[in-house]
Amino acid sequence: MTIYSDYTRDRIGWFFGLRAWQLAAVSVSTLPIFWAIQRQAWLSMLLFALVWAVVVLVTAVQVKGRPMLGWLWALACFTVDAATGARRFTARAAQGKATNPEQVDLPGVLSGVEIHDGPPTGAAARRVALVQNHAARTWAVTCAVTHPGIGMSDVDERARQAAGLSSLIDATARAELADELIVQVRTVPDDGAERSIWVEQHRRPTRQGLSRQVNDDLHRSLSRASVRTEAFVTVVVPETRLARVARHSGGGLAGRARVLGSVMAEVEAALRGGLGMTQVSWLTSPELALACRSGFAPGDRAGIVQALAEHQHNPRVEAGVPWAMAGPSGAEATVRHYSHDAWNSISATVMLPVNGAALGALAPVLTPDEAEERRSYMVCFPILTQQRAERHSDSAEFAADMGGELRRRAGVKAKARHRNDAAKAHGVDEKLARGAALMRPYAVCTVTAPKTVAIADYGRRLDASIRRAGFAPLRLDLAQDAGFLASTIPLGLGLTRTVN
Repeated sequence: MTIYSDYTRDRIGWFFGLRAWQLAAVSVSTLPIFWAIQRQAWLSMLLFALVWAVVVLVTAVQVKGRPMLGWLWALACFTVDAATGARRFTARAAQGKATNPEQVDLPGVLSGVEIHDGPPTGAAARRVALVQNHAARTWAVTCAVTHPGIGMSDVDERARQAAGLSSLIDATARAELADELIVQVRTVPDDGAERSIWVEQHRRPTRQGLSRQVNDDLHRSLSRASVRTEAFVTVVVPETRLARVARHSGGGLAGRARVLGSVMAEVEAALRGGLGMTQVSWLTSPELALACRSGFAPGDRAGIVQALAEHQHNPRVEAGVPWAMAGPSGAEATVRHYSHDAWNSISATVMLPVNGAALGALAPVLTPDEAEERRSYMVCFPILTQQRAERHSDSAEFAADMGGELRRRAGVKAKARHRNDAAKAHGVDEKLARGAALMRPYAVCTVTAPKTVAIADYGRRLDASIRRAGFAPLRLDLAQDAGFLASTIPLGLGLTRTVN
Protein backbone atom coordinates (compact mmCIF):
# COMPACT_ATOMS: atom_id res chain seq x y z
CA MET A 1 0.00 0.00 0.00
CA THR A 2 1.28 3.51 -0.86
CA ILE A 3 1.49 5.54 2.36
CA TYR A 4 2.36 9.22 2.25
CA SER A 5 3.88 10.42 5.52
CA ASP A 6 6.68 12.67 4.37
CA TYR A 7 5.10 15.87 5.57
CA THR A 8 5.84 18.19 8.41
CA ARG A 9 3.89 20.75 10.34
CA ASP A 10 3.38 24.11 8.70
CA ARG A 11 5.05 25.91 11.58
CA ILE A 12 7.18 24.45 14.34
CA GLY A 13 6.91 26.14 17.71
CA TRP A 14 10.08 27.45 19.24
CA PHE A 15 9.38 26.35 22.81
CA PHE A 16 6.73 23.86 23.95
CA GLY A 17 5.05 24.31 20.56
CA LEU A 18 4.63 28.06 21.01
CA ARG A 19 5.19 30.41 18.09
CA ALA A 20 7.34 33.52 18.38
CA TRP A 21 4.50 35.95 19.12
CA GLN A 22 2.95 33.54 21.63
CA LEU A 23 6.27 33.09 23.42
CA ALA A 24 6.79 36.87 23.45
CA ALA A 25 3.29 37.53 24.83
CA VAL A 26 3.70 34.96 27.60
CA SER A 27 7.20 36.22 28.47
CA VAL A 28 6.30 39.94 28.53
CA SER A 29 3.23 39.28 30.66
CA THR A 30 5.49 37.83 33.41
CA LEU A 31 7.49 41.08 33.83
CA PRO A 32 4.88 42.83 36.03
CA ILE A 33 4.89 39.81 38.34
CA PHE A 34 8.66 40.10 38.94
CA TRP A 35 8.29 43.87 39.38
CA ALA A 36 5.64 43.31 42.09
CA ILE A 37 7.84 40.69 43.80
CA GLN A 38 10.77 43.14 43.85
CA ARG A 39 8.53 45.76 45.50
CA GLN A 40 7.07 43.10 47.82
CA ALA A 41 3.58 44.18 46.69
CA TRP A 42 2.00 40.79 47.19
CA LEU A 43 -1.56 41.81 46.37
CA SER A 44 -0.38 43.34 43.08
CA MET A 45 1.63 40.20 42.41
CA LEU A 46 -1.52 38.08 42.73
CA LEU A 47 -3.43 40.38 40.37
CA PHE A 48 -0.60 40.33 37.81
CA ALA A 49 -0.40 36.55 38.11
CA LEU A 50 -4.11 36.36 37.37
CA VAL A 51 -3.58 38.56 34.29
CA TRP A 52 -0.66 36.34 33.23
CA ALA A 53 -2.87 33.25 33.52
CA VAL A 54 -5.49 34.88 31.32
CA VAL A 55 -2.83 35.81 28.72
CA VAL A 56 -1.55 32.21 28.67
CA LEU A 57 -5.10 30.88 28.38
CA VAL A 58 -5.97 33.16 25.47
CA THR A 59 -2.73 32.94 23.48
CA ALA A 60 -1.29 29.48 24.15
CA VAL A 61 -4.21 27.13 24.83
CA GLN A 62 -5.55 25.29 21.77
CA VAL A 63 -9.29 24.54 21.62
CA LYS A 64 -10.18 22.02 18.90
CA GLY A 65 -7.07 22.89 16.94
CA ARG A 66 -7.51 26.65 17.07
CA PRO A 67 -6.05 29.21 19.53
CA MET A 68 -8.61 30.59 21.93
CA LEU A 69 -7.84 34.09 20.63
CA GLY A 70 -8.85 32.91 17.15
CA TRP A 71 -12.09 31.49 18.52
CA LEU A 72 -12.90 34.78 20.25
CA TRP A 73 -12.19 36.76 17.08
CA ALA A 74 -14.28 34.38 14.95
CA LEU A 75 -17.14 34.52 17.46
CA ALA A 76 -17.06 38.32 17.46
CA CYS A 77 -17.14 38.46 13.64
CA PHE A 78 -19.94 35.88 13.49
CA THR A 79 -22.01 37.79 16.05
CA VAL A 80 -21.63 41.07 14.16
CA ASP A 81 -22.54 39.40 10.84
CA ALA A 82 -25.57 37.71 12.41
CA ALA A 83 -26.76 40.99 13.91
CA THR A 84 -26.39 42.86 10.62
CA GLY A 85 -27.90 40.07 8.49
CA ALA A 86 -24.69 39.45 6.53
CA ARG A 87 -25.02 35.69 7.17
CA ARG A 88 -28.40 35.52 5.41
CA PHE A 89 -28.77 35.45 1.63
CA THR A 90 -31.83 35.89 -0.56
CA ALA A 91 -31.40 35.62 -4.32
CA ARG A 92 -32.38 38.59 -6.43
CA ALA A 93 -34.57 36.25 -8.51
CA ALA A 94 -36.47 35.25 -5.36
CA GLN A 95 -37.14 38.94 -4.69
CA GLY A 96 -38.20 39.69 -8.27
CA LYS A 97 -35.16 41.93 -8.77
CA ALA A 98 -33.18 39.84 -11.26
CA THR A 99 -32.88 41.67 -14.57
CA ASN A 100 -29.84 40.10 -16.23
CA PRO A 101 -29.91 36.27 -16.42
CA GLU A 102 -26.12 36.15 -16.93
CA GLN A 103 -25.34 38.12 -13.78
CA VAL A 104 -23.95 35.76 -11.14
CA ASP A 105 -25.91 35.81 -7.89
CA LEU A 106 -24.20 33.58 -5.34
CA PRO A 107 -24.06 33.85 -1.54
CA GLY A 108 -21.28 34.59 0.90
CA VAL A 109 -17.67 34.58 -0.20
CA LEU A 110 -18.76 33.78 -3.78
CA SER A 111 -20.62 37.06 -4.17
CA GLY A 112 -17.65 38.57 -6.01
CA VAL A 113 -17.55 35.92 -8.76
CA GLU A 114 -17.94 36.83 -12.43
CA ILE A 115 -18.05 34.33 -15.31
CA HIS A 116 -16.44 35.05 -18.70
CA ASP A 117 -16.64 32.96 -21.87
CA GLY A 118 -13.22 32.05 -23.19
CA PRO A 119 -12.33 31.94 -26.91
CA PRO A 120 -13.54 28.94 -28.96
CA THR A 121 -11.12 26.03 -28.65
CA GLY A 122 -10.90 22.54 -30.09
CA ALA A 123 -12.83 20.87 -32.88
CA ALA A 124 -16.13 21.51 -31.11
CA ALA A 125 -15.30 25.22 -30.59
CA ARG A 126 -16.08 24.98 -26.89
CA ARG A 127 -15.86 28.22 -24.95
CA VAL A 128 -14.47 27.36 -21.54
CA ALA A 129 -15.80 29.36 -18.60
CA LEU A 130 -13.24 31.65 -16.95
CA VAL A 131 -14.10 32.29 -13.30
CA GLN A 132 -12.97 35.69 -12.05
CA ASN A 133 -13.20 36.19 -8.29
CA HIS A 134 -13.01 39.93 -7.69
CA ALA A 135 -12.92 39.54 -3.90
CA ALA A 136 -10.01 37.09 -3.84
CA ARG A 137 -8.38 38.57 -7.01
CA THR A 138 -8.08 35.17 -8.69
CA TRP A 139 -8.95 33.45 -11.96
CA ALA A 140 -9.99 29.80 -12.17
CA VAL A 141 -10.93 27.17 -14.74
CA THR A 142 -12.69 23.90 -13.89
CA CYS A 143 -12.81 20.56 -15.63
CA ALA A 144 -15.00 17.53 -15.01
CA VAL A 145 -12.87 14.39 -14.82
CA THR A 146 -13.56 10.69 -14.94
CA HIS A 147 -11.23 8.28 -13.17
CA PRO A 148 -11.50 4.47 -13.14
CA GLY A 149 -10.78 4.43 -9.41
CA ILE A 150 -8.00 2.82 -7.41
CA GLY A 151 -10.03 0.43 -5.28
CA MET A 152 -8.81 -2.58 -7.27
CA SER A 153 -5.37 -1.16 -8.13
CA ASP A 154 -2.22 -2.89 -7.00
CA VAL A 155 0.72 -1.29 -5.21
CA ASP A 156 2.61 -0.44 -8.40
CA GLU A 157 -0.41 1.29 -9.94
CA ARG A 158 -1.03 3.35 -6.82
CA ALA A 159 2.62 4.33 -6.66
CA ARG A 160 2.51 5.38 -10.31
CA GLN A 161 -0.54 7.57 -9.76
CA ALA A 162 0.96 9.09 -6.62
CA ALA A 163 4.06 9.95 -8.64
CA GLY A 164 1.79 11.45 -11.30
CA LEU A 165 0.16 13.70 -8.71
CA SER A 166 3.58 14.80 -7.44
CA SER A 167 4.70 15.51 -11.01
CA LEU A 168 1.59 17.60 -11.64
CA ILE A 169 2.20 19.71 -8.52
CA ASP A 170 5.94 20.11 -9.22
CA ALA A 171 5.27 21.15 -12.84
CA THR A 172 2.64 23.65 -11.68
CA ALA A 173 5.09 25.13 -9.18
CA ARG A 174 7.84 25.48 -11.80
CA ALA A 175 5.46 27.35 -14.15
CA GLU A 176 4.85 29.91 -11.34
CA LEU A 177 1.33 30.74 -12.51
CA ALA A 178 -1.22 28.60 -10.67
CA ASP A 179 -0.93 28.62 -6.90
CA GLU A 180 -3.77 26.21 -6.05
CA LEU A 181 -5.05 22.90 -7.40
CA ILE A 182 -8.44 21.89 -6.04
CA VAL A 183 -9.93 18.41 -6.42
CA GLN A 184 -13.63 18.02 -5.61
CA VAL A 185 -15.64 14.80 -5.51
CA ARG A 186 -19.39 14.58 -4.89
CA THR A 187 -21.47 11.43 -4.47
CA VAL A 188 -25.24 11.51 -4.47
CA PRO A 189 -27.82 8.71 -4.50
CA ASP A 190 -28.59 7.97 -8.12
CA ASP A 191 -31.86 9.60 -9.17
CA GLY A 192 -32.11 7.32 -12.21
CA ALA A 193 -32.75 10.25 -14.56
CA GLU A 194 -30.50 9.04 -17.39
CA ARG A 195 -31.80 5.46 -17.21
CA SER A 196 -35.43 6.61 -17.20
CA ILE A 197 -34.82 8.64 -20.34
CA TRP A 198 -33.03 5.73 -22.02
CA VAL A 199 -35.83 3.30 -21.14
CA GLU A 200 -38.46 5.76 -22.36
CA GLN A 201 -36.65 6.19 -25.68
CA HIS A 202 -35.98 2.49 -26.30
CA ARG A 203 -39.04 0.77 -24.81
CA ARG A 204 -41.22 -1.02 -27.32
CA PRO A 205 -44.94 -0.36 -26.79
CA THR A 206 -45.74 -3.87 -27.96
CA ARG A 207 -43.70 -5.41 -25.12
CA GLN A 208 -45.94 -5.75 -22.09
CA GLY A 209 -46.32 -8.10 -19.23
CA LEU A 210 -43.66 -9.79 -17.15
CA SER A 211 -40.52 -8.44 -18.91
CA ARG A 212 -41.73 -4.86 -18.48
CA GLN A 213 -42.53 -5.42 -14.80
CA VAL A 214 -39.12 -6.97 -14.18
CA ASN A 215 -37.36 -4.01 -15.78
CA ASP A 216 -39.40 -1.52 -13.75
CA ASP A 217 -38.65 -3.39 -10.52
CA LEU A 218 -34.93 -3.50 -11.35
CA HIS A 219 -34.96 0.23 -12.08
CA ARG A 220 -36.53 1.06 -8.73
CA SER A 221 -34.22 -1.27 -6.78
CA LEU A 222 -31.00 -0.26 -8.52
CA SER A 223 -31.77 3.45 -8.26
CA ARG A 224 -32.15 3.21 -4.49
CA ALA A 225 -28.94 1.21 -4.13
CA SER A 226 -26.74 3.16 -6.55
CA VAL A 227 -24.72 6.30 -6.10
CA ARG A 228 -23.42 8.66 -8.73
CA THR A 229 -20.02 10.31 -8.49
CA GLU A 230 -18.98 13.66 -9.90
CA ALA A 231 -15.36 14.83 -9.84
CA PHE A 232 -13.91 18.23 -10.69
CA VAL A 233 -10.40 19.66 -10.85
CA THR A 234 -10.00 23.42 -10.58
CA VAL A 235 -6.86 25.43 -11.30
CA VAL A 236 -6.59 28.80 -9.54
CA VAL A 237 -4.28 31.56 -10.78
CA PRO A 238 -3.90 34.82 -8.83
CA GLU A 239 -4.44 38.04 -10.74
CA THR A 240 -1.04 39.38 -9.69
CA ARG A 241 0.74 36.58 -11.60
CA LEU A 242 -1.70 36.34 -14.52
CA ALA A 243 -1.76 40.05 -15.35
CA ARG A 244 2.04 40.19 -15.65
CA VAL A 245 2.19 37.32 -18.13
CA ALA A 246 -1.02 38.29 -19.98
CA ARG A 247 0.49 41.63 -21.02
CA HIS A 248 2.84 39.72 -23.35
CA SER A 249 -0.16 37.86 -24.85
CA GLY A 250 -2.18 40.91 -25.79
CA GLY A 251 -3.50 41.92 -22.39
CA GLY A 252 -7.12 42.20 -21.32
CA LEU A 253 -9.49 39.28 -21.18
CA ALA A 254 -8.14 37.77 -24.41
CA GLY A 255 -4.58 37.75 -23.10
CA ARG A 256 -5.64 36.17 -19.82
CA ALA A 257 -7.63 33.55 -21.74
CA ARG A 258 -4.57 32.64 -23.81
CA VAL A 259 -2.41 32.21 -20.72
CA LEU A 260 -5.08 30.18 -18.95
CA GLY A 261 -5.36 28.05 -22.09
CA SER A 262 -1.70 27.11 -21.80
CA VAL A 263 -2.17 26.25 -18.13
CA MET A 264 -5.17 24.07 -19.00
CA ALA A 265 -3.15 22.19 -21.63
CA GLU A 266 -0.36 21.41 -19.15
CA VAL A 267 -2.76 20.29 -16.44
CA GLU A 268 -4.84 18.17 -18.83
CA ALA A 269 -1.72 16.37 -20.09
CA ALA A 270 -0.74 15.51 -16.51
CA LEU A 271 -4.27 14.40 -15.61
CA ARG A 272 -4.52 12.08 -18.61
CA GLY A 273 -0.94 10.85 -18.23
CA GLY A 274 0.32 10.25 -14.73
CA LEU A 275 -3.03 10.30 -12.98
CA GLY A 276 -4.80 8.08 -15.52
CA MET A 277 -7.92 10.19 -16.05
CA THR A 278 -10.01 8.62 -18.81
CA GLN A 279 -11.92 11.81 -19.56
CA VAL A 280 -11.11 15.49 -18.98
CA SER A 281 -13.72 18.04 -20.07
CA TRP A 282 -13.23 21.74 -19.34
CA LEU A 283 -16.60 23.16 -18.37
CA THR A 284 -18.35 25.83 -20.38
CA SER A 285 -20.46 28.47 -18.69
CA PRO A 286 -23.79 26.54 -18.95
CA GLU A 287 -22.13 23.34 -17.70
CA LEU A 288 -20.53 25.18 -14.78
CA ALA A 289 -23.88 26.79 -13.90
CA LEU A 290 -25.48 23.33 -13.84
CA ALA A 291 -22.70 22.04 -11.56
CA CYS A 292 -23.27 24.96 -9.18
CA ARG A 293 -27.06 24.54 -9.14
CA SER A 294 -26.85 20.80 -8.49
CA GLY A 295 -24.35 21.59 -5.72
CA PHE A 296 -26.82 23.82 -3.89
CA ALA A 297 -29.90 21.68 -4.67
CA PRO A 298 -29.08 18.02 -5.43
CA GLY A 299 -32.77 17.23 -6.01
CA ASP A 300 -33.01 19.57 -9.01
CA ARG A 301 -30.68 17.50 -11.16
CA ALA A 302 -33.29 15.01 -12.36
CA GLY A 303 -35.52 17.77 -13.76
CA ILE A 304 -32.60 19.43 -15.53
CA VAL A 305 -31.50 16.14 -17.11
CA GLN A 306 -35.07 15.55 -18.31
CA ALA A 307 -35.19 19.05 -19.80
CA LEU A 308 -31.87 18.49 -21.60
CA ALA A 309 -33.25 15.28 -23.14
CA GLU A 310 -36.45 17.02 -24.31
CA HIS A 311 -34.42 19.96 -25.66
CA GLN A 312 -32.80 17.65 -28.22
CA HIS A 313 -36.21 17.02 -29.82
CA ASN A 314 -37.90 20.32 -29.00
CA PRO A 315 -35.61 23.41 -29.04
CA ARG A 316 -38.32 25.46 -27.33
CA VAL A 317 -37.73 23.56 -24.10
CA GLU A 318 -35.43 25.64 -21.88
CA ALA A 319 -32.76 23.34 -20.49
CA GLY A 320 -30.14 25.83 -19.36
CA VAL A 321 -29.57 27.25 -15.89
CA PRO A 322 -29.15 31.05 -15.92
CA TRP A 323 -26.38 32.27 -13.65
CA ALA A 324 -28.93 34.46 -11.89
CA MET A 325 -30.61 31.22 -10.75
CA ALA A 326 -27.54 28.99 -10.28
CA GLY A 327 -27.36 29.72 -6.57
CA PRO A 328 -29.87 29.04 -3.79
CA SER A 329 -33.06 31.04 -3.46
CA GLY A 330 -32.18 31.53 0.19
CA ALA A 331 -29.30 30.59 2.47
CA GLU A 332 -28.30 31.15 6.07
CA ALA A 333 -25.20 30.21 8.03
CA THR A 334 -25.63 29.12 11.63
CA VAL A 335 -22.96 28.14 14.11
CA ARG A 336 -22.94 24.39 13.38
CA HIS A 337 -24.51 23.98 9.92
CA TYR A 338 -25.38 25.80 6.69
CA SER A 339 -28.93 26.03 5.29
CA HIS A 340 -29.48 26.44 1.55
CA ASP A 341 -32.84 26.04 -0.18
CA ALA A 342 -34.49 22.87 1.20
CA TRP A 343 -31.18 21.38 2.36
CA ASN A 344 -28.82 21.56 5.32
CA SER A 345 -25.08 20.87 5.20
CA ILE A 346 -22.37 20.23 7.77
CA SER A 347 -18.67 20.57 6.91
CA ALA A 348 -15.58 19.35 8.70
CA THR A 349 -11.93 19.60 7.86
CA VAL A 350 -9.55 16.70 8.37
CA MET A 351 -6.11 16.55 9.89
CA LEU A 352 -3.39 14.42 8.36
CA PRO A 353 -2.42 11.57 10.69
CA VAL A 354 1.11 11.36 12.03
CA ASN A 355 1.59 7.87 10.61
CA GLY A 356 0.70 9.00 7.11
CA ALA A 357 -2.26 8.53 4.78
CA ALA A 358 -2.78 6.03 2.00
CA LEU A 359 -3.59 7.17 -1.51
CA GLY A 360 -7.38 7.13 -1.75
CA ALA A 361 -7.87 6.95 2.03
CA LEU A 362 -10.75 9.44 1.90
CA ALA A 363 -12.89 7.12 -0.24
CA PRO A 364 -14.98 5.82 2.74
CA VAL A 365 -16.03 9.39 3.48
CA LEU A 366 -17.94 9.47 0.19
CA THR A 367 -20.19 6.52 1.04
CA PRO A 368 -23.69 7.79 2.01
CA ASP A 369 -25.35 6.12 4.99
CA GLU A 370 -28.93 7.19 4.35
CA ALA A 371 -31.22 7.85 1.39
CA GLU A 372 -31.14 11.37 -0.10
CA GLU A 373 -27.82 12.01 1.59
CA ARG A 374 -24.98 13.55 -0.37
CA ARG A 375 -21.32 13.43 0.56
CA SER A 376 -18.60 15.61 -0.92
CA TYR A 377 -15.05 16.56 -0.18
CA MET A 378 -12.43 18.93 -1.45
CA VAL A 379 -8.67 18.41 -1.34
CA CYS A 380 -6.77 21.64 -1.93
CA PHE A 381 -3.07 21.82 -2.79
CA PRO A 382 -1.87 25.39 -2.19
CA ILE A 383 1.56 25.65 -3.85
CA LEU A 384 4.20 28.03 -2.51
CA THR A 385 6.60 29.84 -4.81
CA GLN A 386 10.24 28.73 -4.75
CA GLN A 387 11.35 31.88 -2.96
CA ARG A 388 8.65 31.61 -0.33
CA ALA A 389 9.30 27.89 0.08
CA GLU A 390 13.01 28.47 0.73
CA ARG A 391 12.19 31.23 3.23
CA HIS A 392 9.73 28.91 4.97
CA SER A 393 12.33 26.11 5.02
CA ASP A 394 14.95 28.40 6.57
CA SER A 395 12.46 29.60 9.19
CA ALA A 396 11.40 26.04 10.03
CA GLU A 397 15.03 24.92 10.42
CA PHE A 398 15.80 27.91 12.64
CA ALA A 399 12.68 27.28 14.76
CA ALA A 400 13.54 23.59 15.09
CA ASP A 401 17.13 24.35 16.18
CA MET A 402 15.99 27.11 18.55
CA GLY A 403 13.32 24.90 20.09
CA GLY A 404 15.80 22.07 20.63
CA GLU A 405 18.34 24.37 22.24
CA LEU A 406 15.74 25.97 24.54
CA ARG A 407 14.52 22.54 25.65
CA ARG A 408 18.10 21.44 26.30
CA ARG A 409 18.86 24.53 28.39
CA ALA A 410 15.57 24.16 30.29
CA GLY A 411 16.33 20.53 31.01
CA VAL A 412 13.25 19.32 29.13
CA LYS A 413 13.66 15.99 27.37
CA ALA A 414 12.79 16.14 23.69
CA LYS A 415 10.05 13.71 22.72
CA ALA A 416 10.03 11.56 19.62
CA ARG A 417 7.51 13.92 18.04
CA HIS A 418 9.88 16.86 18.46
CA ARG A 419 12.81 14.90 17.00
CA ASN A 420 10.74 13.79 14.00
CA ASP A 421 9.55 17.34 13.33
CA ALA A 422 13.12 18.65 13.49
CA ALA A 423 14.39 15.93 11.13
CA LYS A 424 11.64 16.64 8.60
CA ALA A 425 12.28 20.39 8.81
CA HIS A 426 15.95 19.81 7.92
CA GLY A 427 14.95 17.47 5.08
CA VAL A 428 12.71 20.02 3.36
CA ASP A 429 15.71 22.05 2.14
CA GLU A 430 17.21 19.01 0.38
CA LYS A 431 13.92 18.27 -1.39
CA LEU A 432 13.58 21.87 -2.53
CA ALA A 433 17.10 21.67 -3.98
CA ARG A 434 16.03 18.60 -5.99
CA GLY A 435 13.17 20.57 -7.59
CA ALA A 436 10.28 19.46 -5.41
CA ALA A 437 7.45 21.89 -4.64
CA LEU A 438 6.32 22.90 -1.16
CA MET A 439 2.60 22.91 -0.51
CA ARG A 440 0.13 23.03 2.36
CA PRO A 441 -2.62 20.51 1.49
CA TYR A 442 -5.87 20.34 3.40
CA ALA A 443 -9.27 18.74 2.91
CA VAL A 444 -12.85 19.62 3.75
CA CYS A 445 -15.67 17.05 3.87
CA THR A 446 -19.38 17.90 3.72
CA VAL A 447 -22.64 16.04 4.19
CA THR A 448 -25.91 17.41 2.77
CA ALA A 449 -29.39 16.22 3.73
CA PRO A 450 -32.97 17.51 3.37
CA LYS A 451 -34.27 19.90 6.01
CA THR A 452 -36.92 17.34 6.94
CA VAL A 453 -34.32 15.25 8.81
CA ALA A 454 -32.05 16.06 11.74
CA ILE A 455 -28.81 17.29 10.18
CA ALA A 456 -26.94 16.82 13.47
CA ASP A 457 -27.29 13.03 13.11
CA TYR A 458 -25.81 13.19 9.61
CA GLY A 459 -22.96 15.31 10.95
CA ARG A 460 -22.13 12.67 13.55
CA ARG A 461 -22.16 9.98 10.85
CA LEU A 462 -19.82 12.11 8.75
CA ASP A 463 -17.41 12.41 11.69
CA ALA A 464 -17.58 8.64 12.19
CA SER A 465 -16.83 8.04 8.50
CA ILE A 466 -13.84 10.36 8.65
CA ARG A 467 -12.49 8.56 11.71
CA ARG A 468 -13.01 5.17 10.05
CA ALA A 469 -10.92 6.47 7.13
CA GLY A 470 -8.08 7.17 9.56
CA PHE A 471 -8.38 10.95 9.94
CA ALA A 472 -9.36 13.26 12.79
CA PRO A 473 -12.30 15.56 11.92
CA LEU A 474 -12.64 19.16 13.03
CA ARG A 475 -16.12 20.64 12.66
CA LEU A 476 -15.93 24.04 10.94
CA ASP A 477 -18.03 25.83 13.54
CA LEU A 478 -18.66 29.51 12.78
CA ALA A 479 -17.44 28.92 9.20
CA GLN A 480 -19.93 26.37 7.87
CA ASP A 481 -20.84 28.55 4.88
CA ALA A 482 -17.24 28.84 3.67
CA GLY A 483 -16.67 25.11 4.25
CA PHE A 484 -19.72 24.13 2.18
CA LEU A 485 -18.92 26.48 -0.71
CA ALA A 486 -15.29 25.36 -0.83
CA SER A 487 -16.04 21.63 -0.75
CA THR A 488 -19.11 21.49 -3.01
CA ILE A 489 -19.19 24.39 -5.49
CA PRO A 490 -16.43 24.05 -8.17
CA LEU A 491 -15.55 27.73 -8.52
CA GLY A 492 -12.00 27.64 -7.12
CA LEU A 493 -12.71 28.75 -3.57
CA GLY A 494 -10.16 27.85 -0.89
CA LEU A 495 -10.03 28.44 2.84
CA THR A 496 -6.51 29.84 3.15
CA ARG A 497 -6.72 32.77 0.76
CA THR A 498 -7.52 36.18 2.21
CA VAL A 499 -10.72 37.65 0.73
CA ASN A 500 -10.91 41.44 0.40
